[in-house]
Amino acid sequence: MRILYLLFAVVLLLFQAAPGSADLTFADTAECRSQGNFCRAGACPPTFAATGSCHGGLLKCCSKILAE
Repeated sequence: MRILYLLFAVVLLLFQAAPGSADLTFADTAECRSQGNFCRAGACPPTFAATGSCHGGLLKCCSKILAE
């Protein structure tokens, strides 16, 4: 039973950091986010287009497609 308390403490420590807090170390990620876009591992959603790369070229920078 004591192992469950230890396991719970370890899980809490693992999820303590804010998600995405380390992404801005890449220049392309910072540029993508500064323009109001977001990074995604797979294809961009249907109303978005891939306009660049993020995380050193591993992710796609997705931006909203503007209606004309």
